[in-house]
Amino acid sequence: MFEQETPLPPCNFVIFGATGNLATIKLLPALYRLEVAGKLPDGLNFIAFGRREWGDAQWREHVKKVLAEKLKAGGDVLEKFAARFDYLRGDLEEPQAYQALKELLAKPKLGVCSNIVFYLAIKPGDFHAVIKNLDGAGLSKPRGLHRIVVEKPFGVDIESAQVLNQLLHRYFDESQIFRIDHYLGKETVQNLLVFRFANTLIEPLWNRNFIDHVQITVAENLGIDKRADYYDKAGAMRDMLQNHLMQLLTLVAMEPPPALEADALRDEKVKVLRSIRPISKRSVHAHAFRAQYKAGQCAGCPAPGYQDEPGVEPNSVTETYVAAKMYIDNWRWRGVPFYLRTGKRLKDSVSMIAIRLRHPPQQLFRETPLETLEPNWIVLSIQPEESMHMEIHAKQPGLDMNTRVVRLNASFRGQDENPLDAYEALLLDVIEGDGTLFIRFDEVEWAWRVVDPILKYWAQERDFIHTYAAGSWGPHESNRLFDAEETEWRNRV
Repeated sequence: MFEQETPLPPCNFVIFGATGNLATIKLLPALYRLEVAGKLPDGLNFIAFGRREWGDAQWREHVKKVLAEKLKAGGDVLEKFAARFDYLRGDLEEPQAYQALKELLAKPKLGVCSNIVFYLAIKPGDFHAVIKNLDGAGLSKPRGLHRIVVEKPFGVDIESAQVLNQLLHRYFDESQIFRIDHYLGKETVQNLLVFRFANTLIEPLWNRNFIDHVQITVAENLGIDKRADYYDKAGAMRDMLQNHLMQLLTLVAMEPPPALEADALRDEKVKVLRSIRPISKRSVHAHAFRAQYKAGQCAGCPAPGYQDEPGVEPNSVTETYVAAKMYIDNWRWRGVPFYLRTGKRLKDSVSMIAIRLRHPPQQLFRETPLETLEPNWIVLSIQPEESMHMEIHAKQPGLDMNTRVVRLNASFRGQDENPLDAYEALLLDVIEGDGTLFIRFDEVEWAWRVVDPILKYWAQERDFIHTYAAGSWGPHESNRLFDAEETEWRNRV
């Protein structure tokens, strides 16, 4: 992303879990778009590692079918992309499969490669087996050379995250480990740094003197979609808030880094996480709220409740909605609440950072028809569309003193410019060896320190959970987190 010393590009890219949902829905389309854009090195080959009894030809046909359906791909570019792949059938637990992988990597077609990417598009429970088997086959050597990409969640609590980190560091250096959070690849998120630090209009307002509170929302109108085996053990806190939302919070709250370099940026993010006020056991109810969706209507169609989803444990109290209030105890943010919420089966799929500015300290309009002034907002939309705008007041035309809210649109994409998929940006960074948009372990560790007390408290409350109707904006009870009575969740972009 930013200028730095560029390592040699890899000549092989191994995808573990190649036949799974993540590879099919995200990785293959993103890699194909990079092919179309001419960003993949000519010597880069892919090895798809999966359990299905396929050969190379069947896998390549699968790739072409997937991309034709999703992207209407075809022609010579698709043929070239599919031809980059070899397929290796293997079980993640079988050491002999990794010996076969080592032999495949040494074949004349691929050449003896000194730089390999191992992408773990698999369940977190399989990380340990893959990492140990890679080392057992000698594929983690020479140390410091290859790259390993790990998908979230990074552990299920601080202890398991530390164990996973120790295992990774036993065989790989920190510079080789790419902990991926696809939200950091979204253009609005990247643009937040430019929006804040490249504009003298914005940065002077970015503190407790002018900002009333910050809301970070990641709402989904979908359910768990056949992920019960994972989701019923994870829940919304582990699945979304501990990683995606906490990363967005750090980018909103961080100080300007001294340089646009990977570690300089990460250092400032860690400072934010270390400054978050600890949540004690007795204050969990005042700082966090959880709930679970029940049956309702989504997009005009009946939607089942969470406990009726296939694979969910009977009487499960896993949260599908979580809201939290956090304070950052430093000079910039002291006393400013940060409200985070995420949930499934909500009314719309919306992701945004909404920053509410303080009301002006005067009553200039009290003798006018204006009873109350709507607050000013700065809104950064991540989805459904990526945009940025400010909301301010302007007088309506006419004789009376009435105002309307107008938007100062700071959208950064022209009508003829296509959006960049987050995985495209991040996969290209992996290939180029740029770790700027990836997460260092101390970020993971401090994020777990923030949420662990909440999870441990909830683990003791196994007999009750609040509910909300599928297709709604979530439980009204979550409003108890707000410091001011007039504060409410912002649902519109």
